[in-house]
Amino acid sequence: MKNLRNVFPILSHNTYLNTAASGILYDSLLDFRQECDLEFILHGSKIRDHQQMFLKNVRQTIGSFLGASEENIILTPNFSLGINTILNGLEKKRKILLLDTDYPSLNFAVTNKGFEVCYAQVNASLEQNIVEAIEKHAPDILAISIIQYISGIMIDLNFLQTLKATYPKLLIIADGTQFCGTKDFDFDSSGIDILGCSGYKWLLGGYGNGFFLFKNEILERITPNSYKKSALEMDYDDSYTNLQARFQCGHLDNFNFGSLQHSLKFLTQIGILNIENSIKEVSDYARVELSKLELLDKEVMKRPVHSSIYNIRGDEKLFNTLKKAHIITSLRGSGIRISLHFYNTKEDIDKLIDNL
Repeated sequence: MKNLRNVFPILSHNTYLNTAASGILYDSLLDFRQECDLEFILHGSKIRDHQQMFLKNVRQTIGSFLGASEENIILTPNFSLGINTILNGLEKKRKILLLDTDYPSLNFAVTNKGFEVCYAQVNASLEQNIVEAIEKHAPDILAISIIQYISGIMIDLNFLQTLKATYPKLLIIADGTQFCGTKDFDFDSSGIDILGCSGYKWLLGGYGNGFFLFKNEILERITPNSYKKSALEMDYDDSYTNLQARFQCGHLDNFNFGSLQHSLKFLTQIGILNIENSIKEVSDYARVELSKLELLDKEVMKRPVHSSIYNIRGDEKLFNTLKKAHIITSLRGSGIRISLHFYNTKEDIDKLIDNL
């Protein structure tokens, strides 16, 4: 999508291969954010006179983008706050299955709260490893990232549907922060019960916004009875006592959630299928070229389908060499991580290869 590159100022002087760390700002989002601050300067607290309707509209936009019902969506400043709120309300006797090298915001949130934990290994046989761990440990919950942040290995979404059908009582919680915005996805027909996401990466929403999607009745199931009892006893309006309020407490910022909504509309205008196809084309090209140099892990090469995140062999010296060439990447795990969005091109990969 070369014709879209000129709306991202950073691309005029950098080869940006780092969306897995942070999405980038584009022209119309900057215009929106400046207008939002101008409204605040001119009108003060009046900008929040219709706050509940504004937040409802944001949830509707998220639901339309990801195939979820507005009433089953909660807003949160980031994934970490949302997942900790969920875990804080669960009984500690529940056993949770994690992936051994998954994102710390997920794994540490679970392990530091006293749950019984078991693990499945992340490698080429990821799905089979999960099945074997379920059969061996009989967990109550599976909590995973859809895409692994270091290796880029992506769980088979059809596998999750089959898994849910086979183990209907298994609660499946997924972190979609490295996934949402990369592929056409319908949450309601997926095998996932709870999907959380921060909006600052592939959704290009900037920092300070995120959301969680719930299947019907799941939010009710994971809400502590103590919260429900207190809510019934309080003489407040619904914005303080409904099930969503446990997550949406305090102030939710118009600037941040307006930015997320603006970007979701921007991505919708481009077309999520166009985005998916563009990512796949560049990602497949990168996989071929990097494999020629034997820079990709063998476990990744064994996977029939992969995300657009790759971890290539390299150290801090190579990372700094790329940085001097204005190629932006991340040091992750034992290598250098690159991540490709729709604004990346085959020419970006060629430049990377030339500097390797």
